[in-house]
Amino acid sequence: MGKTKGAVQFSQLVDMYSPAAVLEEVKNIYIHSYPVEDFETVRKVFADFIRLYDGKYPGFHACNTHYHDKMHITDALLAMARLIDGYNVAHKKMSARAAKLGLIAAIFHDAGFIKSVHDLSGTGAKYTLTHVDRSIHFVKAYFRRHGFPARDSRAVANMILCTELAQPVEKVRFSSPEERRAALMLGTADLLGQMASRCYLERLLILYKEFREGNVKGYSSELELLRKTVEFSKFIDKRLVVTLAGVERYARAHFTSRYRVNKDFYRDSMDKQLDYLQNTVLKHPGQYRAYLKRAR
Repeated sequence: MGKTKGAVQFSQLVDMYSPAAVLEEVKNIYIHSYPVEDFETVRKVFADFIRLYDGKYPGFHACNTHYHDKMHITDALLAMARLIDGYNVAHKKMSARAAKLGLIAAIFHDAGFIKSVHDLSGTGAKYTLTHVDRSIHFVKAYFRRHGFPARDSRAVANMILCTELAQPVEKVRFSSPEERRAALMLGTADLLGQMASRCYLERLLILYKEFREGNVKGYSSELELLRKTVEFSKFIDKRLVVTLAGVERYARAHFTSRYRVNKDFYRDSMDKQLDYLQNTVLKHPGQYRAYLKRAR
């Protein structure tokens, strides 16, 4: 990272189709502020995440949700690392404990979509409405098994809780302002990571299938989901600025510091996606799929 020649292209900064490349970038970001040896815990958790999603973790099937998949997790993880780094650039450094727990929370924030080996029906999408609680249950069991302190388990549970859109953040019992800040960052990273993805609009077609299986009301077709995404984006704008206290601003601080580009690439990409959706895809309702061609 650092100074770059020519125009910086967001999609070219990291190969988002490679979990290993994402982890390497997260490590490079992390060691700007913390000792490299402190990253080993995150690396081990990430290895378990890969095993879990590949069906090699004891007691669980492989991930079979294609929107809430490994790529969604790595999108959120990298966004979380960038927000932490931006905060460290702009303020007194966040503690290594909070930073590590924030990254771990990003890694496991959607573990609730993974089915146990005893669950033989449907896909993990059937847990759409309960996946946050299931993710927290997984994390608590994982932390006990690996000897993490109980207070760390509670902190990560609180962070994951803030990825639930219906959860009033003010009702979460954080142990400290720093824990709350990391939770707001995770709630933000979860949204930025998926909505700024270069194939976000294509992935919405997959999300529609998950919503159908998960009994999420309000969407009768792919096209209706695409249309309602315009209104959803307005809700998300308010959530990012008000509910999540505008911590998205730390993305700009990260990109300005590390790439010498005064731009929030996440917001820029989200705006472009919305513009393309409104002014191209939805202008051709009978052929909308023909305008969604990016690889998923």
